[in-house]
Amino acid sequence: MKRSLVSVFFMLVLVCPALFAQQPKTATSVKASAPADIAEVIRRFAAAESENKVARNNYTFTQDFDLITVGEAGSITGRFKRVSDIVYDDRGNRIEKITYFPPSSLVELQITAEDMRDLAGVQPFALTTEDLPKYQIDYVGKEKADELNTYVFNVKPKQFVKGERYFQGRIWVDDQDLQVVKVQGQAVPEVGDQKFPHFESYRENIDGRYWFPTYIYADDMLDFKKGPSVHLRMTVRFTNYKRFGGRVKVLDDVDINQNEENSKSGDKAKPPQNPNKPPAPSDEPKLKRPGDRP
Repeated sequence: MKRSLVSVFFMLVLVCPALFAQQPKTATSVKASAPADIAEVIRRFAAAESENKVARNNYTFTQDFDLITVGEAGSITGRFKRVSDIVYDDRGNRIEKITYFPPSSLVELQITAEDMRDLAGVQPFALTTEDLPKYQIDYVGKEKADELNTYVFNVKPKQFVKGERYFQGRIWVDDQDLQVVKVQGQAVPEVGDQKFPHFESYRENIDGRYWFPTYIYADDMLDFKKGPSVHLRMTVRFTNYKRFGGRVKVLDDVDINQNEENSKSGDKAKPPQNPNKPPAPSDEPKLKRPGDRP
């Protein structure tokens, strides 16, 4: 995100490599206190991330992105709301069909194309096999996360490459399925007057095999160099996952900069229920395996 006049909220922006020359270029590391097989755990959860990312490209789903700025006494001072169906057209191309997109009332922040692009990048799948060499990964220990026993890792990029975005934070890996089930951190690096909130991302088991993101939440104070800080709350919900039955090719992450025709039709669509409900952390899903009792 960017400061307003427009301040730019959120994640992801093209970077200047000179700012990050001081970043260490150490190899992926595992703390000495980690179990002997922890390197295999890392390899397997990264492989699962790659599989999940490819598989999700063959699913349709609904994406509900809701961001508010918060003023005194918890009042809502601005809102950006966008509901979309990620589907396929008649030619098998993956597209975003906007179903609800009222005019933004944000004054203190402005959503950018980079912010929207991050919904398909850093937040859903942060650490695939292809991305593994880019990161330093430190084993923290084991932790109970809702109904799951998990391995916990701290993750940070080794260095920054211009034009790429990275994740920095902590991940939780189920100790049975060896799948990432929770992510907490932010997109990096920050550049200029850009500020990106810390977020939490939760996964749920889909079709008994994949762990797809279903809920992302952020509640953060963005401290800009120029002007006052901005308090934001953001939720992204991914629902209605359905495997696409047609013949499709695996594509890169969906481009959600959308086309003009979908934007116009989305403005006229019926709004979802309770559109003025503020995002709330209590809505986060519980981490559990399929078949577990609620």
